[in-house]
Amino acid sequence: MIRIINNCFALCTEHSAYVFRVNETGHPEHLHYGASLGWTADTPDGVIENDCAAMAEKRSFELGNTVVYSPEHKTVMLEDLRLEAASVGKGDLRDPFAVVRYADGSTTSDFVFEKAELLKGAKAPLEGLPSSHAAEGEAEQLLVILKDAASGVALELTYTVYEAFDVICRSSRIVNGSGSDVDVLRLMSAQVDFSEDGFELTSFHGAWTREMEKETVPVKHALVVNSSVCGASSNRSNPFVMLHRPQTCESFGEVWAFNLIYSGNHYESAGVNAYGKTRFLNGINPQGFSFRLAPGEAFQAPEAVMCWSDRGFSGMSQCLHGFVRKHITPDEWQGLSRPVLLNSWEASYFDISESKLLRLARAAQGAGIELFVVDDGWFGRRDDDTSSLGDWFVNKKKFPSGLKAFGEKLKAMGLQFGIWIEPEMISVDSELYRAHPDWSMEIPGRAHSEGRNQRILDMANPAVPEYIGSTLAALLKDTGVNYIKWDMNRVFSDVFSQHLPAERQGETAHRYMLGVYRLFDILTKALPGVLFEGCASGGNRFDLGILCYCPQIWGSDNTDALCRARIQEGYSYGYPLNCVSAHVSSVPNHQTLRETPLATRFNVACFGSFGYELNLADLPQAELAKMKEQVELYKKWRDVLQNGDFYRLECGSTHKWICVSKDKRRAVGMLMRELAEANTQYEDFKAAGLDPDLTYRFYSVAEKQDIRQFGDLVNTVSPVHIKQNSLAHNLIARFVKLDGEAECAELSGSALMGSGIRLLPSYGGTGFNDRTRCFPDFASRLYYIEAI
Repeated sequence: MIRIINNCFALCTEHSAYVFRVNETGHPEHLHYGASLGWTADTPDGVIENDCAAMAEKRSFELGNTVVYSPEHKTVMLEDLRLEAASVGKGDLRDPFAVVRYADGSTTSDFVFEKAELLKGAKAPLEGLPSSHAAEGEAEQLLVILKDAASGVALELTYTVYEAFDVICRSSRIVNGSGSDVDVLRLMSAQVDFSEDGFELTSFHGAWTREMEKETVPVKHALVVNSSVCGASSNRSNPFVMLHRPQTCESFGEVWAFNLIYSGNHYESAGVNAYGKTRFLNGINPQGFSFRLAPGEAFQAPEAVMCWSDRGFSGMSQCLHGFVRKHITPDEWQGLSRPVLLNSWEASYFDISESKLLRLARAAQGAGIELFVVDDGWFGRRDDDTSSLGDWFVNKKKFPSGLKAFGEKLKAMGLQFGIWIEPEMISVDSELYRAHPDWSMEIPGRAHSEGRNQRILDMANPAVPEYIGSTLAALLKDTGVNYIKWDMNRVFSDVFSQHLPAERQGETAHRYMLGVYRLFDILTKALPGVLFEGCASGGNRFDLGILCYCPQIWGSDNTDALCRARIQEGYSYGYPLNCVSAHVSSVPNHQTLRETPLATRFNVACFGSFGYELNLADLPQAELAKMKEQVELYKKWRDVLQNGDFYRLECGSTHKWICVSKDKRRAVGMLMRELAEANTQYEDFKAAGLDPDLTYRFYSVAEKQDIRQFGDLVNTVSPVHIKQNSLAHNLIARFVKLDGEAECAELSGSALMGSGIRLLPSYGGTGFNDRTRCFPDFASRLYYIEAI
C-alpha cells in the first residue's frame, strides 16, 4: 500500500512501513523504516499526518559548528537530518547519495522536492538494466522528482512496494535539465537514514572456491564498506548485506536486508555520524566511476532491494526467497523443476571428443540423469585455456558430425543437451582477436596484466555484444540445445575501452555491464525455452542481476561437500537455494583433496539445483548403482527441495537444514557434522515451517555404505572390550543386510518444531548396536517428514 497525504508518504507492506515527508526546506526527510505502524487504506489522513509530525526532527537552535541550510532556515542542518537522498555542499558531511560535477567544476547540489505521482499498470523495466518485474496489481509504485534549482538537473526516485513479501525496491535516475554537459560522479540506488546507532552489518566475502564467508562487524563512526572493484559483483564481496541488532538471531530480532539488482562494481556503506544517526547506502561503486550527460540525457542507476523483518534472519530469508522466486526469476521458469544433470568438466576437462562424451552420456542415462552438459573444449582449437575464446565454431576434429548431430544422439538416449560458453572473453590466440584487437579491453601501447590466459571483450562497444550474440545465436539455434552454462572466468585489469574517448573512460565498467545485459537479452530471446545457468569462476557473479536472466547460478567451483555446506548456507540468507547449482563430484575432491562419504556429497548437493560432476563411465558398479538410487530419491523429493521453503536450523560445525513444501505436508531435513567429537553421541532435530496442527511421520533411510563403513571402522579400533564384543561381530552382518528405516517416529508438528525429536545416539566409543548412528567425520543424514 502506498498513501500520499499532503507532504507525507507512507509505503506499507504486510509487516513493515517506510515513511518520509517533505520538510519545510523541500528536502524529503526520512521518518521510519521498520515495524508496521498499523496504517491501512482506511486510516484517516489526519492520523497519518499527526504520526508523521511526531516522527519528524524537532530543532530550536543551531548545533555547535554545524552548517545551517540557509538564513531563512537557521534550525535546519542537513548533517543532522534523516534524508532520502543526500548530496554534497550544503552541510551534510556523511557519505552522499548523489554527486554531480557541473560545467563550472562545482559539485554542490541541492535536490528539493518538485512533484510526486503514483505509477499505474505493470512495472516498467529499467532502461538497459535488469530489474524486478510485476504484472498489474502485483506491486505499487511511487515516483518522486527532486530538482536542483540552480542547474535544472533533476533526481528521480522510484519506489516499488511488494506488499506480500515485505520488500520495497528503490531506484534512482538523474536527468540533465541544464544547458551544459554534467558528469555524474556518484549515484546510489538506495539510502536509509536511521535515527539511532547500535547496529551490526553482516556481509559475505571470500575468493575463488571460498565464496560467501559470513562476516559481522559493528557499525560505528568509522565507515563500514562492502564493495567490489573486480568488474563483477564478485566472490570477494557479495552485494547482499544485512543490517541488524546485535541480539538478532535466526528466529527473532530486527533485521534490514539490502541487495542490488546489478552484476558489476557495487558499493554498500554504513556509518554513524556525530549525532548518533546511522546511514546506509548501496549502489554502483563510485571508485573510478563517472558518466557524462549532455543536456536532456539521463543516467539510470540499478534497482536496490530492501526487506525488513522482526522474525530474525530466517524471517527475512523467507521474504527474500519468495520475492526472488516471484519477481526476479524469469516468468517461464517459476515453479518449474530443474533437470538432474551431468557436467563433463571434472570428468574430462579439455580432453573431450564425441566418442568419449557419448560413453559418458550412456553412463548418465543408466543412472537416470536427465541432462548432459558439454563443458569447455568443444570450439575453435580449444585444447587448453590458452586459445580460441571468441572463435565460436565447432571443433570438427572433436565433433565430426557437428553439435546438432551430437545433440540428436543424446536425445535418442532420452537426455537433454547442454553446452558451455564464455561469450565475454577473448584469447589473444584467436581468429577474433587477430581480426579485432580493438575489441579487447586493454590499453594500447601498454603491457596487459593477464588473467586465466585470456582478455575481456569490450562490451562497452555496442558492436561487440551484437556480434557475439548473433554469432552464438546462429550456432546454437538449430542444435536443439536445452541448457547453456554461461561462464566468465576472470576479473578486470587495465580497465579501458578503446571505443570511448579519454574523457569518458570512467563510464567503461558500467557500460561493460550494459553490454553484457544486452548480450543476455539477445541470446535469451533468440533461444526461448533454454535454461541458462550463470557462472563466473563459480560464484564470482552471483547476484540478482544475473538471476533476472538465469534462474540458477553455479554457486562455486568448489564441489567439496564440507565447503559447499558452508557456501550454500551463506547464499541461503539472501537467495533461494533452487537458484544455487550444486553437484556431486569424485573423491579425493579436485579442489581440497578431501574424501567425504558419497552420501554426504549427495545430501549437501540435493539442497540446490542438483547434478553430478565426475566420470560415471569409470565408476565401480556398486558406486554407480548407489548414484542411481540417489537420483531416484532426489526425483521423488525434487519438488520439495527445489520449490519448498528453506530454513537454517543450525549453522557452524553442525549444519541442520530443512525444506518444507508449500502445503506444509512434506519436508526434507539434513543433519551434517563436520568433525566427530568423542563422547557426544546425542543430537536432536528441531524442525521449522511445518503445520503445528498436523501429525507427521519422521524417518530416515539407512545408508548401506555408511553401515559397511561403520562395521569396518569398529573392526579396526583397538579397545579389547569392543573387539571382543560378540554383539559387535554379530551386528555387522545385520547392518550390511539392513535396508529400510533406521530411525522413525510419529509426532505432531507443534512438538517437532517446539521441542524437536531426540535422534538415536551416535557411536560414542564404548559400544554399539542396531540402534546406533554412524557419524564419523563429515557424516550426514537426510530426514524425511510426511504428514499422516
